[in-house]
Amino acid sequence: MLLTIAITAAIIFLALSGMPIFAVIAATALIGFYLSDIEITVVAIELYRIVDTPMLVALPLFTLAGYLLAESNASHRLVRTAQAAIGWLPGGLGIIALVTCAFFTAFTGASGVTIVAVGALLYPALVKVGFSDKFSLGLVTSSGSLGLLLAPSLPLILYGIVAQQTGLGEPFSIQDLFISGLLPAGLMVLLLSLWAVWQQRDQWHQRQRFTAAELGAALWEARWELPLPFVVFGGIYAGWLAVSETAAVVALYVLIVEVLLYKDITVRALPDVFRKGMIMAGSIILILGVALALTNIIVDAEIPARLFEFVQRHVDSKYTFLILLNIFLLLLGAVLDIFSALVIMVPLILPLAVGYGIHPVHLGIIFLANMQIGYMTPPVGMNLFIASYRFKKPITELYSASLPFMMILLIALLLITYWPWLSLGFL
Repeated sequence: MLLTIAITAAIIFLALSGMPIFAVIAATALIGFYLSDIEITVVAIELYRIVDTPMLVALPLFTLAGYLLAESNASHRLVRTAQAAIGWLPGGLGIIALVTCAFFTAFTGASGVTIVAVGALLYPALVKVGFSDKFSLGLVTSSGSLGLLLAPSLPLILYGIVAQQTGLGEPFSIQDLFISGLLPAGLMVLLLSLWAVWQQRDQWHQRQRFTAAELGAALWEARWELPLPFVVFGGIYAGWLAVSETAAVVALYVLIVEVLLYKDITVRALPDVFRKGMIMAGSIILILGVALALTNIIVDAEIPARLFEFVQRHVDSKYTFLILLNIFLLLLGAVLDIFSALVIMVPLILPLAVGYGIHPVHLGIIFLANMQIGYMTPPVGMNLFIASYRFKKPITELYSASLPFMMILLIALLLITYWPWLSLGFL
């Protein structure tokens, strides 16, 4: 009991003091080891163990591919192609914005990059075709995190690594997580797309004309980037390549396309792009390593077992547990970045979920769907502040603009939570 109190107090105190999250986790682990009379060299062992995880190779490679795409003009080419193909549909540009942002977030793993790189391109275009300023702001803010459930999302990979380390529940692979995210992500995009179509219901007669010439020119311009989703989905979903192998192929393909073929990124600029990507990947791996050390202390202190006993005494229904879990994760997603939330909370929540008969893959989709919505949850959702800064709008205006999109995504979240088939139907 003393160890549990000490760990909890250390986390709260160090976090409030403003220390970096990896330092908070590492210091708390060291305190726990000291109080348990365990050699602190275990922390170094855990760091080495995470380096020895084969799936970890995919993280820096997919991160590099995402940063290369973000630094290039890929967003312009993809938006032009999508607009030429479906811009004539009612609400077509709104659908294009949602799909393009989901694609970009899936590769970059960071909604802030999507809002800055793609949202800045789409926001004025949405207003120009007749969407209201409020709707356009809400759309680019909320769609910035849509791709978290799509391959090769870094949070999906990270959840898989952390959950597999616990050894709880039914075994699964990273490929299973990628497959499980397809329908939930598609549901979210579909519901938001219907909302976009409804918003332009009075302007259907003003739709953009379809021209085969423009579509042909757009397809030719984006000819090297359009195969990219097929490389990812074909490699992973068809089972031709392992996740780490797919990551290597994707990173090399994007590097060749953006540097040698399109020449959007000069060879001189490459070191800076590599540096940005590896800083992000390195920070994730460092947090993950020290978090696994903390997980050992948490398990030794029997915190998950005590937590499960406490929850079970007060919550006897699986469905009540799920709604309470959603509320907790929404609040967590609004105040903590997704990578820190994953490595800190999954070892605590997964034993509870397994105890209530929830499949680890289903829990992962629920977890990330909540984090996705948490990014735009007032008052401190990260997307709100990024969009406010990027578009020079008051934060209160972003609150109002994002609220309808948040309500729609909450409906999707309830369906994902209480209809497990959406996540597990194809496993």
